[in-house]
Amino acid sequence: MLLNSTTPRVFIAATRQNDGKTTNSLGLLAALQKRFGRVGYIKPVGQRFVEVDAEKIDEDSVLMDKVFRLNCPLVDMSPIAVEPDFTKRYLQSANFDALVKRIHKAFDRVAWEKEFVLCEGTGHAGVGSVFDLSNATVARLLGSKVVIVTRGGIGLPIDEVALNTALFQKEGVEVIGVILNKVLPEKMDYITEFAEKGLRRKGLKLLGVIPHLPILSRPTLELIREELDAQVLNPGSELHNNMVSRIVIGAMGAPRAAKLFQKGVLLITPADRDDILTAAADYLNGGGSLAGIVLSDDIPPSNSVLKQSRNLSCPVLVSRADSYQVASRVHDLTVKIRPDDVEKIRLVQDLIAKHVRLDKILSAI
Repeated sequence: MLLNSTTPRVFIAATRQNDGKTTNSLGLLAALQKRFGRVGYIKPVGQRFVEVDAEKIDEDSVLMDKVFRLNCPLVDMSPIAVEPDFTKRYLQSANFDALVKRIHKAFDRVAWEKEFVLCEGTGHAGVGSVFDLSNATVARLLGSKVVIVTRGGIGLPIDEVALNTALFQKEGVEVIGVILNKVLPEKMDYITEFAEKGLRRKGLKLLGVIPHLPILSRPTLELIREELDAQVLNPGSELHNNMVSRIVIGAMGAPRAAKLFQKGVLLITPADRDDILTAAADYLNGGGSLAGIVLSDDIPPSNSVLKQSRNLSCPVLVSRADSYQVASRVHDLTVKIRPDDVEKIRLVQDLIAKHVRLDKILSAI
């Protein structure tokens, strides 16, 4: 069976995990849909998956399908999900040809009657090498040219791009250019000028420079609830729309804590700190706003706290972890865009449309 070689495609890679592949893929898919109409998406090898109809599907494939309604089976958009024992089983009994066949069949179905296909990789160029399906190898198997996404800067990003490009070149895959992500707005002009010069010396084009917007890195209360496996005391609250920009641990007196209350604050405090919870309730009832409250330390809320919490205008969660553990886990969260993050998705699409040179990408394919 021959792989579809006529449908235009591009492979979005990165220099490391969480550099912005999904962000750029979201924006590029929106731009490509406006340009072509019928666009497909595939993440050939995925490492973060959810179960959909008993199938393990990469999270990003679910996101793209829900946002863009791509009219393609999810199992084809996510042909290989790397389960915890996937590598062990492969090393015990390699089935490379079967995996390649699965990727080829999935791509052909994704590309059926489409005018363009966007392929998204996983991590840096070498991720997947242990089971012979590195990003560089997968890009070759798909006959796709590559765009590399890296973090904003000059020295380190270009060093990492050079390292990744070498692996793609070893596989005979052409890297058509680079997108710099999360660049400080005040350094946009400086970074653009010198990164373009540095990349040109490596034979690479600068395809876009995207400013860093803190809102894209802020977790929602729903994401925090999942991370903490927390109980929601006031289920009427909108967990998806409340984003955290700052953490306040209620380890001080109530008057001092109240001075720190503001929009975007996540208050973390044990359930027996009635003084701080009363201060928070007074602040909220007076027209103030908090992102949410986490009652920590596995202390059962009293009846008065339960009654008070259920009437608050911000979400209130209960966690078994102590205050320090809650704060650490929230701080270390990897924030991924989800289908119901409507504001973030719209912002990402506008960012990519404005700052990435789609015409340059298309002319190189």
